[in-house]
Amino acid sequence: MVEINLSIIIVNWNAKDLLKDCLYSVYENTKELNYEIIIVDNNSSDGSCEMLKEKFLHKSNFTLIENKDNKGFASANNQAIKIAKGTAVLLLNADTLINENVICKTYECLMGDKKLGVVGCKVLNPDGTLQLACRRMAPRPKDAFFKLFGISRLFKNNKNLTRYNLTNAPEDEFLDVDSVSGCFLMIKSEVIDKIGPLDETFFMYGEEMDWCMRTKKQGYIVRYCPVGTIIHYKGQSSKKLGTKATYEFYRAMIIFYNKYNKGESIFLFDWIVYVGIVLLGIVAIIKNKLVPNGRVGTKG
Repeated sequence: MVEINLSIIIVNWNAKDLLKDCLYSVYENTKELNYEIIIVDNNSSDGSCEMLKEKFLHKSNFTLIENKDNKGFASANNQAIKIAKGTAVLLLNADTLINENVICKTYECLMGDKKLGVVGCKVLNPDGTLQLACRRMAPRPKDAFFKLFGISRLFKNNKNLTRYNLTNAPEDEFLDVDSVSGCFLMIKSEVIDKIGPLDETFFMYGEEMDWCMRTKKQGYIVRYCPVGTIIHYKGQSSKKLGTKATYEFYRAMIIFYNKYNKGESIFLFDWIVYVGIVLLGIVAIIKNKLVPNGRVGTKG
């Protein structure tokens, strides 16, 4: 039996046209690897599964899992991880386009260094600008303060004030980070065997950073490898989820804070953080009601 190098996992929810374009870009630009594609559909109502069956299901090493409800990003990915056969796994968003040979080059980076556990590539917005989430450090409370109040944006070249999004670092510089983006996250299967699957407490935010943090705790390196690019049409599915997407975004903040920051300061500080997150969430929900296109981005 031929070894499968990479299992490409895509979770879909009502992103039929974007998913179709994503898959075509994978097939057109990934020639040097033996890979499988596993699609997990979270009960889409836009004809996604019918499209997949018509255009892609006949291909070898293509698997479609159809859920009867929306299980969220972490849970759906875990379904595919359980049956993945690759020596590495790529979590890829349905609303992405693969450019040139980026998947193969990223795989070479990952497998070429035994110290690496997770890698990500250079992720671009549709306008060609860098999507900052593709290379991040874990948010400490003061980092969140600098970001939320625009200080890191004003002083984007200051290393101390831009630690979370690393805007002080050149876009084409290889960096060891705390997390890469969940829209393109490649991880060795041996790492998953050690750290376990994604934490399903998260529904659609935060799980990728948590996975990366657990990878680092096992002694592996998480690296941003700008060997190629993808385009990410961020937030396409969240627009359809509306208020739930905003709720899950801020709920994920609390979950992550409790796992990695709770108790590091005085007890009162924890509650200040909780109140701050809740207030930010309320403001975001009100903003989304008034300006629908202002919704936070998500996995789709």
